[in-house]
Amino acid sequence: IGRLNGKTGKSYRLPTEAEWEYAARSGGKKEKYAGGDDLDRVAWYGSNSGNKTHPVGTKAPNGLGLSDMSGNVWEWCQDWYGEKFYGESPRDNPRGPSSGQYRLLRGGSWYDIPEYVRAAYRVRYLPAFRDNSNGFRLSLSAP
Repeated sequence: IGRLNGKTGKSYRLPTEAEWEYAARSGGKKEKYAGGDDLDRVAWYGSNSGNKTHPVGTKAPNGLGLSDMSGNVWEWCQDWYGEKFYGESPRDNPRGPSSGQYRLLRGGSWYDIPEYVRAAYRVRYLPAFRDNSNGFRLSLSAP
């Protein structure tokens, strides 16, 4: 991300967990998966992926035009993991802890069960963890 910012002069970053979920839920709607409640229409997951990732945008986008926020690959978030994040955070645009051991991933992947690709599901991993089911989505900060 640092190299991209250096080359473009822009300010790309990982989304916060709250930003990720807001975007996945089409701007805050009560959707089970990113794009609605029909999982096969919006996500590549264990039952339909053929055990591999797929090109971005081959499933229906959500209400904001974003594809693959449920399934395909887990997406890293900027925030550190907080066990009680939702119960202890302010309602509007909360930020995760300023430090920690684990980072958050959201969205589920091509090998997961439907529960894991829900818009609300969250997992934590050490920042150095690498796997072919993990990826990222960039946010562009306003100038």
